[in-house]
Amino acid sequence: MEGEKKYISSDELKQHDELGDLWISIQGKVYDVSSWVNKHPGGDGPLLSLAGQDVTDAFIAYHPGTAWQYLDEFFTGYYLKDFSVSDVSRDYRRLVSEFAKSGLFEKKGHIAFWSLFSVSVMFLIVLYGVLRCESVWSHLGSAMVLGMLWMQSTYVGHDSGHYQVMTTSGYNKIAQLLAGNCVTGISIAWWKWTHNQHHIACNSLDHDPDLQHIPMFAVSSHLFNSITSYFYERKLKFDSLARFFISYQHWTFYPVMCVARVNLFLQTFLLLFNPNRRVPHRALNIMGILVFWTWFPLLVSYLPNWEQRIMFVLTSFAVTSIQHVQFCLNHFSANVYIGPPEGNNWFEKQTSGTLDISCSSWMDWFFGGLQFQLEHHLFPRLPRCQLRKISPLVRDLCKKHNLPYRSLSFFEANQWTIRTLRTAALQARDLTNPVPKNLLWEAVNSHG
Repeated sequence: MEGEKKYISSDELKQHDELGDLWISIQGKVYDVSSWVNKHPGGDGPLLSLAGQDVTDAFIAYHPGTAWQYLDEFFTGYYLKDFSVSDVSRDYRRLVSEFAKSGLFEKKGHIAFWSLFSVSVMFLIVLYGVLRCESVWSHLGSAMVLGMLWMQSTYVGHDSGHYQVMTTSGYNKIAQLLAGNCVTGISIAWWKWTHNQHHIACNSLDHDPDLQHIPMFAVSSHLFNSITSYFYERKLKFDSLARFFISYQHWTFYPVMCVARVNLFLQTFLLLFNPNRRVPHRALNIMGILVFWTWFPLLVSYLPNWEQRIMFVLTSFAVTSIQHVQFCLNHFSANVYIGPPEGNNWFEKQTSGTLDISCSSWMDWFFGGLQFQLEHHLFPRLPRCQLRKISPLVRDLCKKHNLPYRSLSFFEANQWTIRTLRTAALQARDLTNPVPKNLLWEAVNSHG
């Protein structure tokens, strides 16, 4: 009958879950996005991770209302026969709608301006301390300021990667390259590649790159099974070297964080100079990191001797390690799981895999708003200046549906993280059995 709707089941939708044959469902309508995967601004990872599923909540979280108009060209003509909306998703979508109607997504304050202004002022202080002062204490202080500068610049890059912080998309892209590549030496292309996947597959051991730190760290004994990373497309080998490092990870965590920036530099180079991977704006990203690797070594060279140069670099890295630690605190001690994310429990997975850090409002600048990690994961397009305002609403929604809402002090979050690392370390030391001894052991000792 002409005009009659055509339906497919969720099981039939699941059969279209790979490159070249990738279907998704949004609000019960089925779309074939096979041709869009390589053009998707958020990369191919999120689409591949949620392929063959209803992705309504994730789509709403990441896309403004204007994005809906582009879906029609991908519509297959099919509707999802067994489409349903859970009570949690219904309440979540209601909150998104209310925030949009009240203009919260557009009320960005002047965060970007003041952040960029503070970064500029700190950069001038660093230049003055290195070039015009001769005291070793001035050089030490300059290194500490540089570490703070990198932290604040990272927050600008993070914000501009999630939503438009500038007046136009062109200026927003410039802000990304300046705050990321030019100032910190870390590619915004690398950040988008890993960070979007992290948001979609929050705390999945085999899909979330932010938990895949073998051989240095493991947050769960499941990683002792040498599972395959579907993000990096390689096996995360738990070998004798990994066992050694992980056995002492609760002791090495903070020292490693002090030099973790070296790994970020390395990851940037591995991505940008990998000819087999599609990198948006590769040339611009390479030019940006060349700017960094021009001014930073040149600045360090102006210090009077090698002792002070080493001190300067290590001190600036150590100060920035506070931010690296913070990012770990938000997820390392939260629940974990194995497998791809599921589109029908978006809200639940975000609450399960995140942990907030409580602090006074005057410290929001220090944490970049990311102490409200759950709020940020649920509403990634929401400007950071709004996260504290909507926090009570998220807490109430979690309470209503009996979902975890964890908010700890910075000290408590560190305790939880070290406890998690220690639990995995003790299990790694069991040379006779590298995998969980039995289901009872796993239930008592693991998390998630």
